[in-house]
Amino acid sequence: MQQLRKDNHYVPQLYLKQWSRNGKIPTYRLLVPNDNCDHWKEHSAKSIAFHQHLYTYVVGQGETDEFERWLDREFENPAEEAINRAINGERLSRDNWSQLIRFLAAQDVRTPVRLKEFLTRQNETFQSFIDATLANSVAELEKAARLGIRLQTPKRDPNDIFPVKVTVARSTEGGGIIQAKGIVGRRLWLACSRHMLTSTISYLMAHRWTILHAPEGVTWPTSDNPVIRLNFVDANNYDFRGGWGRKNGEILLPLSSTHLLYTKIGNRTFSRGTVLDEGTARMIRRMLIEHADRFVFALDKGDIHLIRPRKVCSETYKREQLGWKNWHHEQSQAEAGLSL
Repeated sequence: MQQLRKDNHYVPQLYLKQWSRNGKIPTYRLLVPNDNCDHWKEHSAKSIAFHQHLYTYVVGQGETDEFERWLDREFENPAEEAINRAINGERLSRDNWSQLIRFLAAQDVRTPVRLKEFLTRQNETFQSFIDATLANSVAELEKAARLGIRLQTPKRDPNDIFPVKVTVARSTEGGGIIQAKGIVGRRLWLACSRHMLTSTISYLMAHRWTILHAPEGVTWPTSDNPVIRLNFVDANNYDFRGGWGRKNGEILLPLSSTHLLYTKIGNRTFSRGTVLDEGTARMIRRMLIEHADRFVFALDKGDIHLIRPRKVCSETYKREQLGWKNWHHEQSQAEAGLSL
């Protein structure tokens, strides 16, 4: 029996170590309970950027960390060599490029920020989607029955953890009521993340990618939300609501304090080995800081505290900590209800 992985790192340790100094990651926390908290604190990669049971879920009568192990096996471990080759200036093979892009994709979908965005969106649309799907399915079954067509039962994907429970209440007259109930929570997020990382990822693989270099005197931080999907007009007019296939959108991920994985969708990109001018590099640095959620990791502290002043609020801090403390219990109860 493998031990359940409880500490789920949403920023992999093999990635964060690129910002380590003497084995520690200089960390700037963006939400603190009081003014006495240090602006910067050093952490080991193991002790930062994780939540317990972020990816654990209930299936059948037990818990599984299958999603965590899948991310590790399919996206993290294969990328380690490619990241090392990229930041050491070595030539990248086609497989290396694929590994880097897949790592970026997994990093984009797995963070608490993406979780919160996903839950907000699905709370508005999910049940109506389930209702519409059920109505279409019933109509298809009724049509097949009228025409005497026997529909084959589709094979169930063992990796399908879509959180929907279908019930049928039969009447004595031979009819009945069919209902479908969906749960917006952890399992839905993981199911949709798996779909993105097995199907939608094809959009990313089709783009032209390169590694950009920071100029002398500029270093890039990273964060707990390091993948930027950028819609850019000019230095004062941009947002981070881009997609994986939106033409002219830009996607970037720092691989180290001086290396940046980059593409501009539908356009020729920078040539291999391009060193950015100082103005562009500093603008990217600002964006990386602005895009952070709760942590910035940086070798050069500089003016980070001016670009993103931290929020000091005891109530917000306590509420957030309590939410994560209760996360696994609340989600597990909901997931267990799917089997009842």
